[in-house]
Amino acid sequence: MDNGTATERQWTFLTNHARVLVQIARDPGIRVRDIAICCLLTERAVQRIITDLEEAGYLSHERRGRTNHYSVIASKQLRHPADAGPTVSELLATLLRHPVNGQ
Repeated sequence: MDNGTATERQWTFLTNHARVLVQIARDPGIRVRDIAICCLLTERAVQRIITDLEEAGYLSHERRGRTNHYSVIASKQLRHPADAGPTVSELLATLLRHPVNGQ
């Protein structure tokens, strides 16, 4: 029987896009470098994801001095047809909720 170490399929519940969106929702002034560190991604990957999110209408940004300040478009509905109905705000409310007593 296989011990699962080499052949185990890797998967996660959240996409990298969701992870980046959560970090921006937590701190709209966060730097790309810090998002990359938190999400275990490269800065270039984070920049591409931010571009994707902006082009799809989930994010906007404004330049403040030398940094960007992001705004999440909370009323935007989730993208996949199977997820139709909930908004970004509802998703983020669930993901940003802190567990109570480890539950």
